[in-house]
Amino acid sequence: MSSSSSLPRTAARLARSARRPIARHAAPTPSSRIGQKSCYHSYDHPPPSGPFGTVDRAILAAAYKHIPEHGFSLRAIGLGARDAGYPDISSSILPDGQFSLIHYHLVMQRERLAEKSQELLKDEALASVNDKVAALTWERLMGNKETIHRWQEALAIMAQPSHMPTSLAELATLSDDIWFLAGDKAVDPSWYTKRAALSMVYSSSELFMTNDTSPAFLETRKFLDRRLGEVRSVGGTVASMGQWAGFTLNAGINVLRSKGVPI
Repeated sequence: MSSSSSLPRTAARLARSARRPIARHAAPTPSSRIGQKSCYHSYDHPPPSGPFGTVDRAILAAAYKHIPEHGFSLRAIGLGARDAGYPDISSSILPDGQFSLIHYHLVMQRERLAEKSQELLKDEALASVNDKVAALTWERLMGNKETIHRWQEALAIMAQPSHMPTSLAELATLSDDIWFLAGDKAVDPSWYTKRAALSMVYSSSELFMTNDTSPAFLETRKFLDRRLGEVRSVGGTVASMGQWAGFTLNAGINVLRSKGVPI
């Protein structure tokens, strides 16, 4: 069996296991530090420790400001190591190389969204859960605006088979966080379909944004609103994590080909 044919099944398993519809027991008071435990979590057990050690976080945090110029690259990580006071060779302690910087971005922006949500959702115009989901999803997309010109490169790396499980798990976690922060309390079968649908909407909007040159990403906002409207109109059953896997893999392969990488 080919690896591409197994992607939908793998993605579906990740979607089912990444988060479970267990009632959460605490208000969303997220940690202000990457990799720390959060007080909001849909598991019925404590969240695992963060993905980054102390040295890793120091290097990645310093490397982050080099992304606009150097992309999600080993060069950016090397410069970050130097800025953080470590020798350049310290970047080799990151076992996932460039993907470590992408993973850091995903985790950091997801936790930033949780912190921002308390202020964002004070807007009285956001009356319904769906309104809040739209606002939170847009806020997360805006977390990419400083690095969006480098995001297709990141997608190519995320689409590699060795990184796909972590990428899918992060997307599932983001979707779960958005629904929870928006006040969704459903624990019926729609729990899965809503999160799968939002995952597809978010990832397609994110890719659309990489080619958007409109002021303040106005066209991306319109695209996001259309996709969310389509999901609501059919009960949130139009997407799956398997679709996202194939979608992102194809996008990544196309980017790699455009850069002359043999596939």
